[in-house]
Amino acid sequence: MNTTIPTVLSSEELMDKAFRRASKISKKGSDSLDTKKKTTLARITASGDIVETTLVGYIQKFPRMEKQDDFFPQLVDLVIGIDRYKKALGALNWAAGRTELLKNQSLREVRRTKDPAIIESIKKGFYGRLGSYVNQISKDLLFLQDAKNKFRDLPTIDPKVPTAVVAGFPNVGKSSLVTYISTAAPEIAPYPFTTKGITIGHIKDDWRMFQIVDTPGLLDRDFEDRNDIEKQAVLALRYLTDIMIFILDPSETCGYDMGKQTKLLENIRANFEGVPIVVIESKCDVMRTDKEVMRISSVTGEGMEELKTQLVERLRTVLRQRALETPLEEVE
Repeated sequence: MNTTIPTVLSSEELMDKAFRRASKISKKGSDSLDTKKKTTLARITASGDIVETTLVGYIQKFPRMEKQDDFFPQLVDLVIGIDRYKKALGALNWAAGRTELLKNQSLREVRRTKDPAIIESIKKGFYGRLGSYVNQISKDLLFLQDAKNKFRDLPTIDPKVPTAVVAGFPNVGKSSLVTYISTAAPEIAPYPFTTKGITIGHIKDDWRMFQIVDTPGLLDRDFEDRNDIEKQAVLALRYLTDIMIFILDPSETCGYDMGKQTKLLENIRANFEGVPIVVIESKCDVMRTDKEVMRISSVTGEGMEELKTQLVERLRTVLRQRALETPLEEVE
């Protein structure tokens, strides 16, 4: 997932940054009282601004999760925990707001007094309460730093781009199909709970761009063989998939008999209800059946161009439908 999230400082690091910056500030006044007052005002302003702007910067840089029933929110909930994520960002927002109020209140008090001892007391009180606010969100800062690392490992898929997902058992020809259909060499992206990652290909169609995704370790074995977390990782793909291509290998040289392959197909149909599924047979240079399905061969190239043409036309239809359903304000 492409993000520009900065490194999240711990509470100790954030306060150290604020205090170090403030300690370097020195202002000259017309007399000793004026000098102390101006220096204190500048230090309170600097340390408060550093904490506030740092926290607000984190809030703005972390991705927003507006819709629960969408691809990335599903992954975030799976890998990070969306409720805890929102709570952490809310805690930072609270601390930033309290910091601004505290800073403004302390500045007013310093401006009103002419007593050096009171000025010093206000400054110490400001630093103490500021440290208390930041300390209260220490766990949230640590959580968000861990979340930042996990965001970096999420796949770089654009859920707004019409997407075809390829499914079927290993060795049925999925990667060959993705490579053939893709305009450029497919890229490997990480994905939760699969060590192989997923393969993302891009299809350029004039000014349009589509995605085709192979999912090794995800849509290539029975759902019954998975734990609940793995199932959730698979089902997150429902929100990404506009069209699914399911590849059968009737030659069974993939290592799985047709009974197992058909069972997986029915399993996917049940779990991806509403998603159009195009069933094709691969390795037609080795074996053909009498079923009325499209056939391809990565060896001879038979059927590959025809499949690509049909797939692009289907994805164009998805794009047109989305354009009709998109509110005008989102287009702008």
